[in-house]
Amino acid sequence: MNHYKMTGKLFYTALVCLFCSCGNNEKKTTTETATIDSTTTTTKDTTPIVVTPGTITTAAENMIIVRHKVADYAKWQISYDAHDSMRRASGLHNYVIGRGMADSNVILIAIKADDMAKAKAFSKSPSLKEAMQKSGVTGPPSMLFATTSYMDTAILATPIRSMNIMTVKDADAWRTAFNEGKQERMDNGIVDRVISRDADNDKKIILVTALLDTAKANAYSTSDALKKRREAGGVIGTPERFVFRVVKRY
Repeated sequence: MNHYKMTGKLFYTALVCLFCSCGNNEKKTTTETATIDSTTTTTKDTTPIVVTPGTITTAAENMIIVRHKVADYAKWQISYDAHDSMRRASGLHNYVIGRGMADSNVILIAIKADDMAKAKAFSKSPSLKEAMQKSGVTGPPSMLFATTSYMDTAILATPIRSMNIMTVKDADAWRTAFNEGKQERMDNGIVDRVISRDADNDKKIILVTALLDTAKANAYSTSDALKKRREAGGVIGTPERFVFRVVKRY
């Protein structure tokens, strides 16, 4: 009888080990797959996990980037969505909404535009001003009309973004110097997302990046290494930096 009990215990133990081993192997495979699916290779601590694969677009695209403060985000969001037909009538299409990291009531709205002239006319319309007032916008909005030259549409696991607005001596020279610093940015937890030029000033650059490691990225933003990169690229003065969290995609 004892012999059968001992045999049963050994058989049960073997089964437990087998299932544990299978679980570990499955977990390892999932992690490896996530790393392989990533379209960007960087250090282990800053490897971006691609939630949804996308494409890198270099074709020019019209964008409007709006920033303003609201009294109540939830109220504003309801009002904003309710006026979507008004935007679509002017050839405007919702893209991304973000909230400031320093102040979550500062909203960033990125909108794609079919026609820049219509987009500018819409931005000055009384109906837009009235809609903003009703939605609880406080103070005058900041609007940028831009033309993109690079856009990575893959959705990453991190929603944290940094928008940098800068004036350069020559946009093409800046782009060359900027491309040379790609690995340095990646080493500091920064991945390029969108590069645009102001529609009315081709020496004004709007750069949006994803922050995979906010501590490293914030430290790099004030580093001597980045200062040298900017000098090499002909950046004039200190860029305006706005860090935000993506809260809605359309």
